[in-house]
Amino acid sequence: MTDLPPTVFVLFGATGDLARRMVLPAFFELAQRGLLPEDWRLVGNGRGDVSHEDFAGRVRDALTEFGPHPDQGPWEEFAGRLRFAGGGFEEADPGSLLDVLGEAREELGGDPQLVHYLAVPPSAFEKLTRALPQHGLTEGARVVYEKPYGTSPESFRELDDLVLSVLDEDQVFRIDHFLGKEGTQDLHVLRFANALFEHVWHRDHVAQVQIDVPEDLDVADRAEFYDATGAALDMLVTHLFQVAAEVAMEPPAGFSPADLQAAREGVLAAFRPLDPDEVVLGQFDGYTDTEGVADDSRTDTYVAARLWVDTDRWRGVPFVLRTGKRLAASEQRVSLLLRRPDGPVTDVPGHGNVLSLSLSGSGAVDLQVVAKEPGPDLSLATATATLELADVPGGTPLPPYVSLLHDVLVGDRSLFTSSDGLAHAWRAFAPLQQRPPQVHRYAPGSWGPPEAEALAEPCGWLLGDGRRD
Repeated sequence: MTDLPPTVFVLFGATGDLARRMVLPAFFELAQRGLLPEDWRLVGNGRGDVSHEDFAGRVRDALTEFGPHPDQGPWEEFAGRLRFAGGGFEEADPGSLLDVLGEAREELGGDPQLVHYLAVPPSAFEKLTRALPQHGLTEGARVVYEKPYGTSPESFRELDDLVLSVLDEDQVFRIDHFLGKEGTQDLHVLRFANALFEHVWHRDHVAQVQIDVPEDLDVADRAEFYDATGAALDMLVTHLFQVAAEVAMEPPAGFSPADLQAAREGVLAAFRPLDPDEVVLGQFDGYTDTEGVADDSRTDTYVAARLWVDTDRWRGVPFVLRTGKRLAASEQRVSLLLRRPDGPVTDVPGHGNVLSLSLSGSGAVDLQVVAKEPGPDLSLATATATLELADVPGGTPLPPYVSLLHDVLVGDRSLFTSSDGLAHAWRAFAPLQQRPPQVHRYAPGSWGPPEAEALAEPCGWLLGDGRRD
């Protein structure tokens, strides 16, 4: 993209797990696809003292393990633009970052764009945020914050007040990678560009919305983070609330970034605060045997919740949200269960009509319809038609982090959360922290605690279909 200005990326936490698994592979894929500026440098920052060449070697190792493989190119050109600044970065001591940034700026010439990416634990956000203006690194810069952006309404407000005291809102990119998924982005296109769906996106036609993200993985590779966070903080107040807002938002004024963000966050304000009696928490058997987890940990590895959206469009329609570790399958699915039609057909099989979007991979749209079962008798059956989004002509799907990093480059904030939107999300989540529900046990490989089945009644969970497998 030759129309993008020369850019210096500063990756804080460059040798950490998140950078290795997600951020560095996304940068390399942007380079592969020709979506980076014509001239750029990436400066990794950390406490260790690592040479530029050694850092490039670590990046190559990360790409070899997590992809795209560096041998797929353009590795040599990419590696030549990597730099490392050791010694950490604090208000009192910037380490070597200012020196390395000065060299990078001199190489690029002029006044290059600065993008800071905080791929660090949330406990480091405040320290780095205070240090950036202290060393003159905020003017005109864009700053990307990972989740969780706060761990309570109070800590969110403290962090956000600090961030907005040194940065303008349009400089801040609070990342939620579920919003970068192709399937999530297709939600508003599917709805607003197709009259077939737009007219049924209403409580008169929808009986229930399910947002279901079970995982069969455990937490062994991130046990320390997870035990301090849990499923509700890690997934519910972040990913699942944001996807629910994508489903429930009113038609935006247009498809500009500002219009989409305003529509999504307008409906977040209509989320009714969670009722702890409509939330089920769980912990899989054997969780406390995990290295790094306390023997008496009560951390939730599962959460299911019934959410109500108090707008004219959705009043009375339950949004049931579920996610957890060590469950029977891994899925990422949004489903609208349509009401059964009035008329002569009284025995509709299964769940009847279901519009479902898979958020996994490149995404897919599934439409379940009721049809006559072929044969001599008038018997009804359900069948599903599937559209893989990767098969849409001309499509080049982008992984979520690649898509969101590209949006940071071009300044598109439509898939990022704003201060007001997150404040609404924390307000809806707050009762769960004020009166935490009991944490139930469940067997690994099951669909979670049986107490959660009632939350999806009368429809029942689509995934697992009510079976205690």
